[in-house]
Amino acid sequence: MKSILKHTEPRSQYFISIFSVTFVALLSLLIRDVVDHKVIGYLLLVVVSLLAMFLDILPVLLAAVLSALYLNYLFILPYYTFHISSPEDMLLFSLYFIIALINAVLTYKIRKVEREMQLKEAKVKTMKLYNTLLDSLSHELRTPIATIIGAIDTLQQESVHLSEDNKSKLLSEMEKASMRLNHQVENLLNMSRLESGYIQPKLDWCDLKELTYKVFDSLSEELKFHKKVVKTDDNLSLFKLDYGLMEQIMYNLIYNAAQYTPKGATIEVKIEHQLDLDYEYHEDQKMTCFITISDDGKGFPEEEMDKVFDKFYRLQDAKTGGTGLGLSIVKGLVEAQKGKVTLENKEQGGAIFKISFPAQTMNTKDIGNE
Repeated sequence: MKSILKHTEPRSQYFISIFSVTFVALLSLLIRDVVDHKVIGYLLLVVVSLLAMFLDILPVLLAAVLSALYLNYLFILPYYTFHISSPEDMLLFSLYFIIALINAVLTYKIRKVEREMQLKEAKVKTMKLYNTLLDSLSHELRTPIATIIGAIDTLQQESVHLSEDNKSKLLSEMEKASMRLNHQVENLLNMSRLESGYIQPKLDWCDLKELTYKVFDSLSEELKFHKKVVKTDDNLSLFKLDYGLMEQIMYNLIYNAAQYTPKGATIEVKIEHQLDLDYEYHEDQKMTCFITISDDGKGFPEEEMDKVFDKFYRLQDAKTGGTGLGLSIVKGLVEAQKGKVTLENKEQGGAIFKISFPAQTMNTKDIGNE
């Protein structure tokens, strides 16, 4: 309600002001004979106060003046005239008019101060978030850049004679550092796109099993001490999703599992699909794709599970480094494809990320007809 009225056009605010006071005054006519006019005055004053919480100052002042006129014309004897015969009622009307105006102005000013305080707090919070991001990036970006520069410097030194094996190792280190750097840049770009609402999924047929193995391969260094398991339905269908977004989602979740599980831990990806009776995007094939990524690590602290998808949030006992963007990007990219992602801990230890997408499917045997 507050957000709707905040963005209402000025003319509409005047209409809301007049309509609200008039509506309450007309309703009060029904109880005029059984309720003292002082009570009705209080009721109209409440309406003015409520309007002052949402509208601009001029519509609120109009409501205050209009409520005073209604009180005089409809509820103070003699009715249907602006004449007041009783000195007590004259004093009541004068006080009501003054109080209504003061109340409208003070409530509006208080709201204005609160809004300024909220903006100030939001700016401070934003600065803290960006400082956190910059601190993290200074570590996350500097490390691979230093690796690349150091390897290039070594390769360029004519005085250093490197064996082919050493050259191969240096090139491998450069490749790994470049991939890590590219991953961080992709996260930043995706966050920027999500913030601006720019991401528009480009749906095409995706082989999620093949995509999973591709992500495992690109994370071979991070997963070299982990056990990798992929489980899929027999004759898994192709799903119409955004391949690039799905690769980023899988990469971030598997990378996150690799970073926060000990050596020897198992990372399992399970892909399933089932008929979705509520899915109305396609009349012929109505399916839901389910992707489950689980591990047998320590899991997440229960008190922090509601925050892990927040932008820039990092676990309290997280190791140094990391931008806190990975899981928030996952959530954004999943929702951009009308999907849903949830997190829970396994009873025997470990974490489970569950993703579901409504998606058109196609059996692999029909590829030749596509």
